[in-house]
Amino acid sequence: MILPDPTTILLMSTLMAGAMSVVLYSAHLNFPKEIQGLREWALALVLLVGGVLLFAVFGKSDILLLLANIIMVCGLGMTVIGTERFYNLRPSWWLYHSIWILTGLLLGYFLWIKPDFITRVVISSIFVFTLHARVIFVVFRNGNRHFSTLFFVSLVVIEAAIVGARGILAFTGRGDVNLLGTGAFAALYLATAHFMTLMMTVGFMTVCTRRLQTTLERRSTLDPLTLTLNRRGFADIYAKEHALMRREGTFMTMLNIDIDYFKKINDSHGHAVGDRVLVDVAQMIGKALRASDHVARFGGEEFVVLLPATALERALHIAERIQSALRTARADIPPYTVSIGVACQDDADESLDSILHRADQALYCAKEMGRDRIEVAQVSAPPLRTARATRFS
Repeated sequence: MILPDPTTILLMSTLMAGAMSVVLYSAHLNFPKEIQGLREWALALVLLVGGVLLFAVFGKSDILLLLANIIMVCGLGMTVIGTERFYNLRPSWWLYHSIWILTGLLLGYFLWIKPDFITRVVISSIFVFTLHARVIFVVFRNGNRHFSTLFFVSLVVIEAAIVGARGILAFTGRGDVNLLGTGAFAALYLATAHFMTLMMTVGFMTVCTRRLQTTLERRSTLDPLTLTLNRRGFADIYAKEHALMRREGTFMTMLNIDIDYFKKINDSHGHAVGDRVLVDVAQMIGKALRASDHVARFGGEEFVVLLPATALERALHIAERIQSALRTARADIPPYTVSIGVACQDDADESLDSILHRADQALYCAKEMGRDRIEVAQVSAPPLRTARATRFS
């Protein structure tokens, strides 16, 4: 069996890595900003390409050989930084700089002052293995159990094992670990290691694509300003809670909340301040709710709250708590109040449109009766055009 020479393997893998770096950087430019790390992985491949070219073409030069090792270690270090950014962690620049500096110092020492090829291989293997181990730790600690994550981390584990095997062989003296040699180990190691590097990149891209999917799904159900549910997201949540209500024979209550005289706030203070008020409303409502409750923005200054398994009396306490919190003055926004309409659903056959209409009618009554108040719709659901709101005092 004729094996390709190491230089050919290095150059072929380099071309593929260069193409993959373009793909990663293009994804960085086009993916949502929430998905971090692509730029660092693209830079990692560029550094690895540069290091491999130096290693393959000028490997006989001691200075360029040392530089090639430092550049490749920096490239692998960027995969660590990129993975940490992807999981919204603080990048471990201390590890990154420590390893490439130690690589230069130790390899330089055992290259010129006390030449020892085997020691250089062991040192390089330890540093590269450490970088891969850091990626594995980050993914295990912060990743989910989706197939894309398991695929990615499995590839990193395989690559770390390959690097570790070379280090062990060098330390025990059981094989020729010179990658510029013509032996079977050099060809096999280079082919496997560089293929796995490309596969690791594919694995990371798979994880990013999964994150893109979930991000777009989340955006389709959230209001971009307040990060509360939008109408579509609210309808999905209501369907789930309604099914639970029907199965368990419970009830739920809806709050329709509207900011009083919001147009005056926009006219007097500008739309930027008006947006801050909307965000403040969403945050304050969220703080007043339980983890099982849901809040949505229905456009403009209107918010809707769904209180699962909540009777009218408890819902009124929550509405009062929301209203009291929003009345409290805050330094960065103008004072404002809200009117709230409350509708309790005790009939599983009542539709979402029906309960929303009753809550809206109660809100309209609160507006008509002077604003900054809470009004309750009829508990039962007679024909909607005859439903009347009653005052809560």
